[in-house]
Amino acid sequence: MKIIFTSVFFCALSSVALAQHDHSRPADDKPKIAATDEHDEHMMGGGHYGKLLIDKFEVDADESQQWDAQAYYGSDTQKLWLKAEGERSDGATEHAEIQALYSRAISPFFDVQIGVRHDMQPQPSRDWLALGVQGLAPYFFETDITLFVGAEGRSALRLHAEYDVLITQKLILAPELEINVYGENDAETGIGRGLSDTEFGLRLRYELLREFAPYIGVNWTHQFGETAAFTRSAGGDSSDMQWVAGIRMWF
Repeated sequence: MKIIFTSVFFCALSSVALAQHDHSRPADDKPKIAATDEHDEHMMGGGHYGKLLIDKFEVDADESQQWDAQAYYGSDTQKLWLKAEGERSDGATEHAEIQALYSRAISPFFDVQIGVRHDMQPQPSRDWLALGVQGLAPYFFETDITLFVGAEGRSALRLHAEYDVLITQKLILAPELEINVYGENDAETGIGRGLSDTEFGLRLRYELLREFAPYIGVNWTHQFGETAAFTRSAGGDSSDMQWVAGIRMWF
């Protein structure tokens, strides 16, 4: 399984070179989408700057809360990143993780990132080394592909993609997909080997200000294989769909 992860990861690295050719298309050949904030910052040039993006801060119909935030500081070519995400339900934190990464540009649209990830929940906590590629893929898909390596032979691969569709100057539809794959069973945290889970979200936001946008949406999650079996044995559901409402903001 580790060999498969490594192969997939280096295939992703090789796709960066292809991405550079696609981004060289004439401006009038670009699809009608909303410009990403990260890309705008990336093209500023010179000096050091930082940003805090709270991409999701939301509640669903069961009053569960989710958050997804990231911050960076640095130059066009080198940055330090912090990424955090989590979920609370019935007054308890079910999932929480944080990543600290060093990022270096390898093209105008892609960065290589290396660092660490700490899973605070579920217990017992887990620590991972992280190596990934993040950037703007062809056709303006925001992508984040990361390989994680932990203790006792643990490994994981996460693929995340998001796309902003500009409906009007202020109304933006954002489909999003995340896939998680693990190399070994981890019964203590309820993770199974192989394809573990997928999450697909569709959120419609309205930018009252460019830096502040409330949104509504729907989120589907589905678990597979041993992960689904662990969840069912604990009395949970391996598939779920929830309507959500929240805010997106950046500084």
